[in-house]
Amino acid sequence: MPKLERLPEPNIYQAYGIYFLESKHRLIRRLKKAYQPSVHGHKAWNASFLLMDYLQHEPLAKRSRVLEVGCGWGPGAVFCASRFKARVTALDIDKDVFPFLDVMAALNDVDIAHMTSRFEKLTAEDLSAFDVVVGSDICFWDKMIKPLNRLVSRALDGGVKRFIITDPGRPPFYEFCDLARKKHDVELMEWYATEPEYFAGEVVEIRPKRKRRSKTGKSGKARAQTAGKD
Repeated sequence: MPKLERLPEPNIYQAYGIYFLESKHRLIRRLKKAYQPSVHGHKAWNASFLLMDYLQHEPLAKRSRVLEVGCGWGPGAVFCASRFKARVTALDIDKDVFPFLDVMAALNDVDIAHMTSRFEKLTAEDLSAFDVVVGSDICFWDKMIKPLNRLVSRALDGGVKRFIITDPGRPPFYEFCDLARKKHDVELMEWYATEPEYFAGEVVEIRPKRKRRSKTGKSGKARAQTAGKD
């Protein structure tokens, strides 16, 4: 039987070991009077819980350097910092999400760095500072498909080892996966979360494409170089 835990005050709930504030919590109501996130950064989206469940089964290495893109209130960032002691940076185009993220981080006793930027502005050099990039429900418009695909390419070129995105199953997300598959190793999986309630969707994990090797154990480029010496 799961262990029951007394929550510290009303309008707080728990999922995957992380505390969350409901929209009617006194702190959230107070923040909404001062800050108005404009790009869907006004709550914790269900795809974030898919990410948490997936990472419970496919965990990060301890102390990984993690970037959450399109972070909103930062549930994925907070989870990675709390569960894996990861060094996490949260990125969003809208700076007004960060006061909400800071409250979430303080509630869970973790520190999260901020970065305000668009996907397009991140260079391979910027992304080389991270081992893992995660995002939840970040491909909901058609115009996001190509910028996100280019972001993945720059990240993997910069040395990122894992790029993980969760989604409720929107058509632009599937188009993005098809596009990414042309250049990278893409594993698309149906997934579901059980906390705070049942929610089904998709997880895609993207890694650098593995180089194919010949039967002699040399890559095509190595064979060409060897042949040139004869």
